Order: sequence, then structure tokens, then C-alpha cells
Amino acid sequence: MSVVQKLLQVNWAVVLLICALAGIGAGMLYSAANANMDPWAERHLVRFGVLLVLMIGVALTDIRVWFRVAYPAYFVTLLLLIAVEFKGTVGMGAQRWIDLGVIQLQPSEVMKVAMILALARYFHSLSLEDVRRPLYLLFPLFLVLAPAGLVLKQPDLGTATMLTLVGGAIFLLAGVRWWKFLLVGAGVGAALPVAWNFLHQYQKNRVLTFLDPSSDPLGSGYHITQSKIALGSGGVFGRGFLEGTQSHLNFLPEKQTDFIFTMLAEEFGMVGGLILLGLYLLVFIYGFAVALTCNNHFGRLLALGLTVNLFFYVFINIAMVMGLLPVVGIPLPLVSYGGTAMLTAMTTFGLIICVRVHKDISIPRRGLQGEVI
Repeated sequence: MSVVQKLLQVNWAVVLLICALAGIGAGMLYSAANANMDPWAERHLVRFGVLLVLMIGVALTDIRVWFRVAYPAYFVTLLLLIAVEFKGTVGMGAQRWIDLGVIQLQPSEVMKVAMILALARYFHSLSLEDVRRPLYLLFPLFLVLAPAGLVLKQPDLGTATMLTLVGGAIFLLAGVRWWKFLLVGAGVGAALPVAWNFLHQYQKNRVLTFLDPSSDPLGSGYHITQSKIALGSGGVFGRGFLEGTQSHLNFLPEKQTDFIFTMLAEEFGMVGGLILLGLYLLVFIYGFAVALTCNNHFGRLLALGLTVNLFFYVFINIAMVMGLLPVVGIPLPLVSYGGTAMLTAMTTFGLIICVRVHKDISIPRRGLQGEVI
């Protein structure tokens, strides 16, 4: 298939949808800086412009290339996570970034995509009967738990939880039986009292604040209290662009990253929030549609896993700012400020489009012993 043919297979309406999400992000970052493009909105748009080209490049790359590089990409990212332990940059009380010279990279964000690639390749090589044998699940368990453990040590409970949730979702989509999830869930539930003792104090405070936000409104409960005030003050139609009092009077913390949806809801109200959610819903529908129409197992699992990952990003971030989940550092894709987060999101979109462009390409399903399934 020529490059021109591949370009014709790209759903450009979805590309415009992605541009719309990034545009909303730029608008909110402009507002967050009190009607100033610096320091967030301008960088956000420049990054998006560069990464839009990367996204198209990822989409046009033969899906068999992504199949071949799935394991190398995973283990390189795993090495970067290990490197963070020794040479990582500390920011906001956590050691999560590594300086690569041209960029401050957060390997835990990249790992979300690399892990999905590796799991999709592994389960592509298994028959349904093999998937249901516990012995064949040991390697993919390692693929999930190794990075989750390293990320938890940084500490980053939110990202570690996301890695585990997305990994579990791919296990389910690959055909692992329900009773195994129930067994793991029971084990996790039994281990929670022990795990509680290993949490950092600020993590315990976040959980306790989630259960009772009014217990410390000026301390650990400050973030969520101010977020709820901003959400409520927006009403149905909002206070108007650049008119949010909670954000512009600096009551709302991290308004350019984790709490950017709160600022949007304050300025544009429930209507603005629902419009943004509607745009994300269209992205999810597209991702699932791509998976259902793909003719190779690797592509199906890849598109499903990436779409589920995007869903968790959006769901956890919005549920967090509404007080439905404990506060964790999960950005809103293409709206929150952040270089690595945008890199991850644009690579995700590129891979989903790649599955659509190459949906009719056959990738031989050879089992672990080399036999054709």
C-alpha cells in the first residue's frame, strides 16, 4: 500500500476532533495564565504541532513494524524506569522524570503505551485455550507488575494503578476467565490492610480526605474542596471565559494540569463540561469501532487496549476533581499541560489510526512453540 493510499485511509474527521481537543486545552491554558500565551498555551500548541506530524507518521507506519518493536520498546522503557531510580529528576516531591537532554521524559507515561504494545503482541501468539492456562499468564503478569512496582516506588500511586487497570483490561479482552479476576480481587482485598502500612503519609491523607473531605479543609482536603466550589460556581452555562474566580484568584490548585477540567466547568458550566465529554466519547467510539473492524488479533487488542487506556485517563481525572475518587496525578488527554502526557496521547491516537489504516493486513499467529494457530 502506497503512502497516498494510506493517507486516504486516515479518518481526517478524527484528526480534526483531536485538534479540537488540543484547541480546548490551549484555550484553557491561556485562561489559566490570566489571558497570556506564556508559559503554558504557547508551548502546548508548539508541542501539539510537532506531535501531530509524529502522530501521522505513527499512523502510516506498517502495523507489522509496531508488532516487531513491541518487546524492544517495552524493555527500553522498563530500563528508563529503572534509570529514574538512580538518575531521576525530583519534582513535586516525587522522582518521576529523567533528563534526556532535549526533553524531560516521564517514562511511566510512555510505559502505558509500551505495555499495551507488548501485551497485544504476547496475546496475539496465544490460542484461546492457552490464554485460559495459568502458566501462560506468568509472563504477561510480569509485563504489568514490573513497571507498576517501579512506578509505585517513585512514588506515583495513580499511574501504578492505571497500569494495573489497563493491564487487567487487556487480560479480560484477551479471554482470561472471570473467576481469575475474582480470585485476584479477593487477594487484593485481603492485602489492603497490610498495603495501607506501606503507603506514604500523603497518600494515606488523600484516601482519608476522599472519605471525609471536610476533615481537613485547609490541609489535605484543600484541593478537592476548592475544586467542588469551582464546579458548583460554574452552574449550567458558566461564569464566562477568563471570568472564573476560583482559578483566577488562585484558589484552585494545579489548574493547568490535574484540575483543568474544574476550571473549564467554572468558566463554561455544565454545558461546556458535557461538550468536552462528548468529544472524548466520539474518540472512544472510534477506537472501539477500529478494533471491531480489524482483521488481525494484534491490531484488535492494541486498539482496544489503547482506547481503554484513554478512557481511564478521562474517567479518573474527572472523577477525581469531582471528589468521586481520591486525588491522583492523572492528566486530561490533550487538555492538561504536560510534554510527556501529550507525547503519550498523540502516540496513542497514531497507533489507533494505524490499526484502522492497516486493518486488512494479516499478521501470522504463531504460538509460543512456533506452531501456526
